[in-house]
Amino acid sequence: MAGMELPNWTGAKRPDRVVLDGRYARLEPLDAARHGEHLLASAMEPGAEDRFRYLAAPPPTGMGDFTPWLLDSAKSTDPLFYAVIDKATGRAEGRQAFMRIEPAHGSIEIGNVLWGPAIARSRVPTEGLYLFARHAFEVLGYRRFEWKCNTENEASRRAALRFRFTYEGVFRQHMVVKGRSRDTAWFSMLDSEWPRLKAGYEKWLAPENFDSDGRQRTKLAVSLSA
Repeated sequence: MAGMELPNWTGAKRPDRVVLDGRYARLEPLDAARHGEHLLASAMEPGAEDRFRYLAAPPPTGMGDFTPWLLDSAKSTDPLFYAVIDKATGRAEGRQAFMRIEPAHGSIEIGNVLWGPAIARSRVPTEGLYLFARHAFEVLGYRRFEWKCNTENEASRRAALRFRFTYEGVFRQHMVVKGRSRDTAWFSMLDSEWPRLKAGYEKWLAPENFDSDGRQRTKLAVSLSA
């Protein structure tokens, strides 16, 4: 049998509903009553159609059609949804999930990502990704942290590369989403790569890397390449 032997491997842990707290972002297990109003407002900001283009769910038009998704997602364990809280305002401005959770193989994915306009291109989403990766590798014991997206989703592909996931290729005709065939681009980050990447993330997220208006002094790509 080919492949590196793992004599001490006993599997990873399933993620629990715990709060993951950072300097700029706090990830809270999704709660319909606590997060619903703010998440709806964020989802309905101008440009919602573009943000939902590659998600399985359509953009909501109000609490009436948002509530079923919210209730189902709050009780789901895979995907396990988190609200992304902007600590500067205390508002839930996005969501992300642990999904395709495979403890036996040590593989877990960040998916169902929707970072709203209020936090887009800020420190909050990057720290949200960092908190997930750190938890997956250091607390839960996963070997592989994945990012997948529609091959046509250029913004998501760029984000994966910015975060230093490694591009692995395309699964053709992988899924049917909203009645359309989807080819899926696969990206991954491994436990052996995490110590170096972690140092780069923490360097970039340090307060001294930002001016008084929150603008970065050094790009993430530079910090992760150091």
